[in-house]
Amino acid sequence: MAGGVVFGACLSFVALLVVGTYSAAAGMFGGGGPAGAGGSVGLAKGAVPAAYQGLVQRWGNLCPAINPALLAAQLYQESGWNPRAVSHADARGIAQFIPGTWASHGIDGDGDGDRDIWDPADAIPSAASYDCELAGYVRKVPGDPTNNMLAAYNAGAYRVIRSGGVPAISETQNYVRIIRSLEKSFARPVGRVAPSRQAAGAIHYAQQKLGTPYLWGGEGTAAHGGRFDCSGLTQAAYRTVGIELPRVANDQYNAGPHPGRDELLPGDLVFFSDDLTDSRAIRHVGVYVGGGYMINAPYTGAVIRFDKIDTPDYFGATRVTEDGAKALPRRDT
Repeated sequence: MAGGVVFGACLSFVALLVVGTYSAAAGMFGGGGPAGAGGSVGLAKGAVPAAYQGLVQRWGNLCPAINPALLAAQLYQESGWNPRAVSHADARGIAQFIPGTWASHGIDGDGDGDRDIWDPADAIPSAASYDCELAGYVRKVPGDPTNNMLAAYNAGAYRVIRSGGVPAISETQNYVRIIRSLEKSFARPVGRVAPSRQAAGAIHYAQQKLGTPYLWGGEGTAAHGGRFDCSGLTQAAYRTVGIELPRVANDQYNAGPHPGRDELLPGDLVFFSDDLTDSRAIRHVGVYVGGGYMINAPYTGAVIRFDKIDTPDYFGATRVTEDGAKALPRRDT
């Protein structure tokens, strides 16, 4: 019984933190500027695996139509950073070049004397080079040059030129929208990140699940006995406010921009990893509630509970946006 009193006191204390912190943020909606405004675009912490970060940062500045965050968004969308990926259309490698396109546009990015479609040191520079080549083809087309470049990548430069901008093709328009949305999740914010309007609802849902036993792979369904694992809980919490997150934590990290530790607001997702240089290694996620606490489903044998976030494996945070979540590719793992 004494344990129940302590848990109840903790619940009341953190509930006050949630209300106070969220109320203080209420007047800040709309205060954030676009990622990268006012300076060169940097990459968010760990968003690009350390093995590729230097390549993306360098080659992402190859021409004005691209930037490192945009190049990262393309690579993530194409392969999820998998250098051995092969699509049903035989697109290969981290940049998903079809062999015929590679033959014409692949470059020797690392200067070792070959052009290897499977080598990120060649494929990432080739993706940037191809983007810039397309940007050159459509440079006189009205409208946003980066949008036009992405449209040319998807539909061909001729269609962009003939249409006088992004053509009225749903696949092409969606491709442009997805990459530009994902770009914001890979860019290092240069100003305040606007609060999420859905955050309070996600927190409310997570609070209702306090005390529920953990289940590996649990999504809260009847078949799972209403139990969750960490990313199943965060997915379910945001689903109640109309935002569909990917199933796994390392993809959820890309569902919006990344506030710093001193900028966290209730509703932000907070992530944990044993490798603080690579978001693909993220292994745990919770919902931040204020005051240094999160609600999370920690591990087998535990229940959904409050935990402190300031641990050595704290990786970073994401302020979930509807557009950011919609842009994410859906993968099985």
